[in-house]
Amino acid sequence: MKSNFVAVAAIGTAALLTVTACSSSKGGGGSQSKTTATVSAACAPYKDYLGHSGKTVTMFGSILSPESDSLNKSWAAFEKCTGIKISYTGSNDFESQLPVQVQGGSAPNLAIIPQPGLLAQMVKTGQVKAPPAGTVANEANWNAAWKSYGSVNGTFYAAPMSANMKSLVWYSPKLFAAKGYTIPTTWAQLMSLSAKIAADGVKPWCGGIGSGTATGWPATDWVEEAVLGTYGGQVYDDWISHKVKFTDPKIEAAMKTVASYMQNPAWVNGGIGGVKSIATTTFQDAGVPITKGTCGMLQQASFYEAQWPKGTTVSPTGDVFAFYLPAVNSSISTPVEGGGEFVTAFSSDPATQAVQNYLSSPEWADSRIKVAPGWVSANEKVDQSLYTDPIDKISAKYLADSSATFRFDASDAMPAAVGSGAEWKAMTEWFGSGKSIDAVAKEIDAAWPN
Repeated sequence: MKSNFVAVAAIGTAALLTVTACSSSKGGGGSQSKTTATVSAACAPYKDYLGHSGKTVTMFGSILSPESDSLNKSWAAFEKCTGIKISYTGSNDFESQLPVQVQGGSAPNLAIIPQPGLLAQMVKTGQVKAPPAGTVANEANWNAAWKSYGSVNGTFYAAPMSANMKSLVWYSPKLFAAKGYTIPTTWAQLMSLSAKIAADGVKPWCGGIGSGTATGWPATDWVEEAVLGTYGGQVYDDWISHKVKFTDPKIEAAMKTVASYMQNPAWVNGGIGGVKSIATTTFQDAGVPITKGTCGMLQQASFYEAQWPKGTTVSPTGDVFAFYLPAVNSSISTPVEGGGEFVTAFSSDPATQAVQNYLSSPEWADSRIKVAPGWVSANEKVDQSLYTDPIDKISAKYLADSSATFRFDASDAMPAAVGSGAEWKAMTEWFGSGKSIDAVAKEIDAAWPN
């Protein structure tokens, strides 16, 4: 959570060539002015983005270090060759701060929004800018579903940036090997394994839902996995649209499934505390006990790879690895929950549009893959051979499986007041204060916009 697409340093003394750099809608964002620039061979791939040297483009998102370090590496060659500085700021309070900034007239030029519901909220402010022609032209890089997540009422606003696989369970291959545990392929096997780990003196499940003002979101993922893995795509879709309410017996049953293992005092948070500690442990720290042998497994997304302590080996025989989370109901065909991020513009100046166009290109996606293990692109035109990281390969396999029951993160797709508001708060109360499932469900339903 490898090197840049164009290795500028490796080119070194490459011969110079003269190219015409067009600040056109393809790269420069709509301006028709042209400049003739002399660029090195290493910078030739960026010729469509030239003409804005000295400009700074601000970008705001929820991605924090160390994952954000790979962002800065991924566009380093772009910055060097174009002279455009991308100033990225990440915050745990992104979801609450972005609306404040937009309403206060201090919006970033670009925002990396992980929730379609929040995107819709921002579009309603009238401050989101239509994407430039170059970004729109790149729509062939994504399938229709991904483009729809970046659209509001059928109008395209934000290009998909990343995709992540949420249906994963992290574990210690060394612990499994030492104890003779095998990877479970059914829900019954997973629960049986949990009981076995507990009997052997190790708490089988780690958990942490702390994330600043976004505290609670990992718990929404756990419930979403249970809903999708028990009832399939139609119930899941109806839940997102509120045709099926949180108080529906199906959703409350899914919450009981989560409680059966994540709120079992004998099963959770070895090395940290009891059930209530899940609410106060950050999601970044939640998996650390696995590396210390005090906890067995953590249900978290592919992007969690970037959160492991420095020096942790991620491999089938290393310190940590991950396996596919089996369906609760075996009749559901390979349920897969995914999430993603969308590049949204609040400025339409040429430099911002140049960056926006670049980030929607397969060239940038290739660059990010090279420097970011635990990251999968939503761009289907990327070079698949670049996925050398084993977790990326697992994620790409399931995200591209046409037979899978794939759905986008439900809370992210719900209205922002619910998915990134009332639900996060109620889920935190569920774990932190022991609020009942029915009370939690009623609290979330009451927040649904009329």
